[in-house]
Amino acid sequence: MPDTQPSAPVRRSGTTRAAILDAARERFAADGYERATIRAIAKDARIDPSMVMRYYGSKEGLFAAAVAVDLKLPDPAALPRHEVGHALVTHFLALWERNEVLTAVLRVGATNQAGAERLHGIFRDQLLPAASRVCPDPEQAPARAALVASQLLGLALTRYVLRLPQAVALAQEEVVAWLAPTIQRYLTAPAP
Repeated sequence: MPDTQPSAPVRRSGTTRAAILDAARERFAADGYERATIRAIAKDARIDPSMVMRYYGSKEGLFAAAVAVDLKLPDPAALPRHEVGHALVTHFLALWERNEVLTAVLRVGATNQAGAERLHGIFRDQLLPAASRVCPDPEQAPARAALVASQLLGLALTRYVLRLPQAVALAQEEVVAWLAPTIQRYLTAPAP
């Protein structure tokens, strides 16, 4: 007797991968790493859970692929030195406003080792080299980049994850006016 159930549409590998990643980003952002499941992500992507495992191997592998983040930082060395703080804060605010993946990474990074490692990689591979380009003493670049990260991630945590009303209510121009001088000092001022 022939099977009378409708078959799922056949998708190409690239389309399936994209559907999985889109579903994973949404699920990780909404549920966090611990509560997001392969089964739920597969259901959202309208595929069998075995396909997620086939393409990404594990939940950790899927998370790493789903939250690949290129900050596309402006090159601080290409900016007028006195505008570096302003440019970085403006850039980060624009990223956070339009990129839910960053919110997911921060939410997961605060509670899970896989997420924390992802944040470490972003810091090491993207923010640290940018800070090194303008830091007056290369040996201080790691500490200065960590201070920059503390300010930017603290803002993101209060504004986009915890959604503290006072942080959410600040206009972007206000955030830049308050935060840019601090970032500027961290990156370019003489050591205290």
